[in-house]
Amino acid sequence: MLKVELVNYLILIVCVLIGVAFITLFERKVLGYIQIRKGPNKVGYMGILQPFSDALKLFTKEQTIPVMSNFFVYYLCPVISLVLSLIVWMVVPYDTGLLSFNLSVLFFFCCLGMGVYSVMVAGWSSNCKYSLLGSLRAVAQTISYEVSLALILLSFIVLVGGFSFSLFVKYQVYIWFIILSLPLSLVWFASCLAETNRTPFDFAEGESELVSGFNTEYSSGGFALIFMAEYSSILFMSVLFAVIFLNGSPCDLSFYFKLMFVGFAFIWVRGTLPRLRYDKLMYLAWKSFLPVSINYLVFFIALKYLCFSVCLGYN
Repeated sequence: MLKVELVNYLILIVCVLIGVAFITLFERKVLGYIQIRKGPNKVGYMGILQPFSDALKLFTKEQTIPVMSNFFVYYLCPVISLVLSLIVWMVVPYDTGLLSFNLSVLFFFCCLGMGVYSVMVAGWSSNCKYSLLGSLRAVAQTISYEVSLALILLSFIVLVGGFSFSLFVKYQVYIWFIILSLPLSLVWFASCLAETNRTPFDFAEGESELVSGFNTEYSSGGFALIFMAEYSSILFMSVLFAVIFLNGSPCDLSFYFKLMFVGFAFIWVRGTLPRLRYDKLMYLAWKSFLPVSINYLVFFIALKYLCFSVCLGYN
């Protein structure tokens, strides 16, 4: 049984990595058309092999290692970052024999919290002030928005009565959660943008003052692994949005259209919105998103209590 699950998980990882390759191509194409240009269109048919040629180029380039860096930790951080972004895929509610378990929400939060350490240590081990500043910004941003994500998920945990993402699919047979809580879905989407360091919240990569953020000193293979981890997280957050708010089950064909729509929204935001100021980012997290999340949590607790009271009254 363990061997079957391991093989299933390896197949899943291969599918995710291929998905990461094509979402980078999709992003470059969409951004190209937003900016009235073509995007990659030379390698293969309509540029379809461009991601693979980019990967080949990055992994065959010479790896430059800063003399003053903490070599072992510096080398290990991109690997840990990618491993964490792939492990978290186990929580998606598969009905086809792949891994799925009852405490998937808690496991998701554990992986989300661990991701902060790889970013922080990558900036510190580079022994570069730009990398360190970028990692500190990224950590502060990630921790701030994790609070909102946790409270939003806690609201729905109260509603569905369990810690498994498969319950979200079962409870949305008649009505999608996005209809019940549209403001909460928008807060979740914005928090996902901040969590994955995407525009307009990409302060970990502020070009004007931080060069490239925590990954300034990384090149070739190390940079490619960080890049893959970031896009794997974007793809996973799109899947999670579809599961939580759009009644997405991986066994349903419509799920993949919903996933593509959310992925397109990530790219659309990047192509249209400018970067915010850092103090406004923190203001948004603590003064806007946090009160909305807490109010919805109280509302869902009251709603659940009311439903129990009515049911007990009828009995």
